[in-house]
Amino acid sequence: MKPLKERFEKEILPKFMADHGIKNIMAAPVPKKVVINMGLGEALKDKGVIETYTKDLEAIAGQKVVQTRAKKSIADFSLQKGAVIGLKATLRHDKMWHFIDKLINIVLPRVKDFRGISATSFDAAGTYTLGVTELVIFPEIDATKVVKTKGFAITINFSNGTRELISDLMRRLGFIFKEQ
Repeated sequence: MKPLKERFEKEILPKFMADHGIKNIMAAPVPKKVVINMGLGEALKDKGVIETYTKDLEAIAGQKVVQTRAKKSIADFSLQKGAVIGLKATLRHDKMWHFIDKLINIVLPRVKDFRGISATSFDAAGTYTLGVTELVIFPEIDATKVVKTKGFAITINFSNGTRELISDLMRRLGFIFKEQ
């Protein structure tokens, strides 16, 4: 089977453009980046979770992750400016296509009672955000070593397009949306 990027460029995108009457390839919505983001509020009490989840997220993303830090101190949350409060990885080009392919064909089918992803998780710019509740649905994570379940967000950013165009493109890529 061809890689998703190759199928997208040679089969999916030309048919999509013809079906929607898009003449210029620059006007078609195309995935530009995938951002994997995990909040680590518990890192304020236990610094060990940062290292654990960094390893897990790096295995999932296939690249180094960046620590996100607090921009200001908030006394009510015992939060100090500069404290690590999350992790993120931004995937572009081939790593992005590999991750999307893995997400569609391996990860989402492993979700128990999977009925599709939400069709309403688009913002005004057409960016799609998917919440994942457990790390263990990814094949890189050893379920026997997971101490506590942790979720994260996957955001797929498209070059342009409306919610309707992007959801149609995502269906053609292989995403399954829930029936409403």
